[in-house]
Amino acid sequence: MVTVARASVRERAFIDRQRVGHLATVDARGAPSVVPVCYAYDGEYFYTPIDEKPKQRDRLLRRVRNVEATGRAALIIDRYDEDWSRLGWVHARGRAWILPPGAEGHATAVALLRERYAQYRAMALEAAPIIVLSPDRLTSWGVLDE
Repeated sequence: MVTVARASVRERAFIDRQRVGHLATVDARGAPSVVPVCYAYDGEYFYTPIDEKPKQRDRLLRRVRNVEATGRAALIIDRYDEDWSRLGWVHARGRAWILPPGAEGHATAVALLRERYAQYRAMALEAAPIIVLSPDRLTSWGVLDE
């Protein structure tokens, strides 16, 4: 049985307030990659789409290839402030997979992403794969309440 780590009330509020996360993946040889992403969280899974923003289209994105190769990913959601007493972050890491269009749960993920980001309401997310992160470990640090 796989255990899914869930955010505390404070962590969940912090996750919901932030707008950008950084998704880290690693390829089969151990080479890391980190990219900024938009995300939605339903209390169990994090979702990040492969959306219509400009990308290189001649091959699968590195993050997709890495998730397919290793089945693992991490997401850091942070807040930076020049006043370092206000810094905070939530770090989720665990199993990851690609949710293809039409798969069970895809429509729910699309709805969550559109609710969170108005820009996605004009994009054809129904036709886009979505990276799903199921955290087996979720940690946080710093000020999460602001």
